[in-house]
Amino acid sequence: MLSPLMLLLLKKADVSTTVAGLFAATTWLGIFIMTPFASVVSRKIGRRQTMWLTSTLPLVAALGLFSTSNLWLWFALVLVTGLADGLRWVLAEAFIAEFSPAGQTGRYIGAFATMIGLTFVIGPALLAWVGADNAQAPWLVIALLAVGLAWTTLIPPLPPDHDSEGAGVGAKGLMSAVRAQPVIMLAGFVGGFFELGLASILPLYGLTLGLGTSAAALLVSVSGLGGTLAALPAGMLADRFASPAQGRRTLMAACAAFILLSTCVLPWSTHQHWLIWPMVAIWGAAGGALYTLAMIDIGARDKGMALVNATAVLVLSYTLGGLVASSASGALLEVSFALGFPALLMAMAAIGLVALVRNRHTSTA
Repeated sequence: MLSPLMLLLLKKADVSTTVAGLFAATTWLGIFIMTPFASVVSRKIGRRQTMWLTSTLPLVAALGLFSTSNLWLWFALVLVTGLADGLRWVLAEAFIAEFSPAGQTGRYIGAFATMIGLTFVIGPALLAWVGADNAQAPWLVIALLAVGLAWTTLIPPLPPDHDSEGAGVGAKGLMSAVRAQPVIMLAGFVGGFFELGLASILPLYGLTLGLGTSAAALLVSVSGLGGTLAALPAGMLADRFASPAQGRRTLMAACAAFILLSTCVLPWSTHQHWLIWPMVAIWGAAGGALYTLAMIDIGARDKGMALVNATAVLVLSYTLGGLVASSASGALLEVSFALGFPALLMAMAAIGLVALVRNRHTSTA
């Protein structure tokens, strides 16, 4: 709710679209900066205490954002929220994995992913209901952040880190996680490419196809809905295999196959616009399921600081996939809409599929 409210306030102040876009990107910059240091901060002050910090900083930042009109201070404060978001993203998913009962990791992580997806619907809906111009909107944001902080204090004690001394942190810990499961990290990259990255350029794609502005914007909602609805079923299904580890890899390969098949209809969508709707839904659903299944795989295998490191790498892979998709696809839509754009998507889906099929029997967790 905070991000769209701040963007609307910026536009109301006649700030240029370029500056508003940079403001929105600053949150992701903070996430990208902080994610590699999640294990460092967690070891320094403790995992529960870090989670309390990640709920305190956004509340303090929001109070500052609503108390000043200085644009440079706004950028600094939104960077602080991004730094907190990066820590919370890694630790929250690691917490869910660590607290999940044996044999139900998929169900719990899938439910968590679904709840996260719903916040992207509920937050803007609350803002639309209250009204961005309503003086009560900032207070509602602050109230919700305060409730979040209070709720975070109820996190139960974690089991001791069995690897608190032996596990590396920072760059060393991240490289260990990459070497341990490179294919899982590739799955996160592909998931971020098709769920996060393509969602950001779908309005441009829709306009290039000749759709109206409302229909082009609705493509983002279709993609997001696909990702939200797929997370919990994917997690529950992953738990039902006789060999959960092999089942997760099989499901990830199936997701990559669905993505590849859906990209094959891109050339026909230029003239048959109805094809774009199920195609975008599959991108969001399969991309989101890839990330969820990758997190389930990590949660079933690692604990303690190793789990934090692996989660951090997965988050970095996912966001990097989103950055690559949004930058490369935006350029290709302009210079090679009919050939380059479909070729990029097919190549990325094919790489993910081949890697997952070749390694579907390698997980031991």
